[in-house]
Amino acid sequence: MAANAYVDPEKGAPPRVSHTFADHRRGSQLDTANEAIVTEDTNQLKRGLHGRHMQMIAVGGAIGAGLFVGSGSALHSGGPGSLLICFMIIGFMIMFMMQALAELAVMYPVNGAFYQYIVRFVDPSWGFAIGWDYAIQWLTILPFEITAAGITIDYWKHYNIGIWIAVFLTVLTIIQFFGVRGYGEVEFVLSMIKIAACTGFIIFGIIVNCGGVPTDNRGYIGARYWHSPEEAFRNGFKGFCSVFVTASFAFGGTELTGLAAAEAENPRKQIPKATKQVFWRITFFYVVNLFILGLIVPSSSEVLLGSSGANTKASPFVLAITLAGVKGLPSVFNTVITVAVISVANSATYASTRTIQAMAANGMAPKFLAYVDSKGRPIPTIILQLLFGLLAFINEASETGGVIFGWLLALSGIANFFVYGSICIAHIRFRQAWKHQGHDVSELSYRASFGVIGSYICVVMNFLCLAAQFYVALWPIGGSPDAEAFFSAYIALPLIIFLYFVWKAYSWTRYPSHRRLFVPIKDIDVMTGMREDQAALSGIGVDEEVRRSSIEALELEKKKGLMGYVRRFTEGLF
Repeated sequence: MAANAYVDPEKGAPPRVSHTFADHRRGSQLDTANEAIVTEDTNQLKRGLHGRHMQMIAVGGAIGAGLFVGSGSALHSGGPGSLLICFMIIGFMIMFMMQALAELAVMYPVNGAFYQYIVRFVDPSWGFAIGWDYAIQWLTILPFEITAAGITIDYWKHYNIGIWIAVFLTVLTIIQFFGVRGYGEVEFVLSMIKIAACTGFIIFGIIVNCGGVPTDNRGYIGARYWHSPEEAFRNGFKGFCSVFVTASFAFGGTELTGLAAAEAENPRKQIPKATKQVFWRITFFYVVNLFILGLIVPSSSEVLLGSSGANTKASPFVLAITLAGVKGLPSVFNTVITVAVISVANSATYASTRTIQAMAANGMAPKFLAYVDSKGRPIPTIILQLLFGLLAFINEASETGGVIFGWLLALSGIANFFVYGSICIAHIRFRQAWKHQGHDVSELSYRASFGVIGSYICVVMNFLCLAAQFYVALWPIGGSPDAEAFFSAYIALPLIIFLYFVWKAYSWTRYPSHRRLFVPIKDIDVMTGMREDQAALSGIGVDEEVRRSSIEALELEKKKGLMGYVRRFTEGLF
């Protein structure tokens, strides 16, 4: 039974079984006979995240190297026009996805969040594939971010990268000792720093563009870099398509709000509020910052060629300040970039550990990984994540390190498109099952603002983004079709297909119901994991009169006046 699952009053809660890690290590790791042992310790994650933590977790996971560094290569390959439009498109896609995820997370604040939704509402094999792909994505992003943080130090003085990898890994290890509350507090502080830096850059960029910096001999710039001899859309349609993956990678982490639902203090109130505010904040900071960046940095700059995810010395933001001739400020912003990548590394640790722990609790990973100690820390998965962090030391191998590391990172290239699309498919099928079983959307305490239509649009947008990336992977900019280039960009697809068939083969005799291509609508379980007060409204055996009065109370609570909408919009931005 997942955390906060509906409990049949006649049967009561299951008996307590075990609290020891030793029990998790005994016997077959995937044997269903050990389910009771796993179930007991799965329910010990602490609800220690407040509303401010929830909001900053999504912002902290999303504003990182993708914005501060990766946008440079996107600007060079696509130009300022493609950069702005593609990030806006992905921003809208994220909005639809987050609304769908918020509805599900408020309804079912279970451990593992969207991985469990995909298993229950779509197909267990597809949920297994998406869950493991998502976990692998974050497992490999951690050493990547640690390496990026180490390279930022080279801006001031060169040291052996191994020293800083060890330092940052130690810092992340210390944070884990404080459990989910420590993670939330660190993200809150680091995200505030990043938001302040983004706001400062917007003001700085406007001044530079208007010719207000005495050390900048360019004077008034205006839209100079959007016109000849520069190009608003470099490399044509192919350049436009190439920006999508960078944008998806940059926005990655926004979904952590849903993943943190099981550890939110009050998911019914915190998740909707965080979802609405996070979209506006990220859209504001991303779109406005990138628009300003495209105005004051020429996309033809050769410096931008080095703007790979781990090459922070090629950050377009630092380049913008350098071009303006302002002394000292590049060092300040480089410090912010260091903070940003450490923040994303912290988020990577949280995302992978909670996903793998939830999968272990549901028998889709070795059961010893489901163990959670008395302070709510999933110790085995934390150790696994930190061990993956040691992969950052591969960079010590000057000749082969970069190649190995590049292929590891390729595993996460297009993973987000599959994750976001699958979340929306799960939402669509949840609504279908909810209606099929005699329930109405009026019973939901939070409904996605764009309903099922928004989820359908998001699925289509994800498919189009995958098609655009396929086009660029097969025919790269300035080159001819190359097998290595294609698979380095699209290797996540064969990985997901492989994982899908792994679970199909494993579960074929053990779980006959998993043989089907998808879960029939009539068989979808809409009760397990339901929030307690939602179960009192929509659960089994609830009196119809009680149900109607509760629905009326919900509708009354949702009625807002004009000033209420103005206040919520203002809060969403600031």
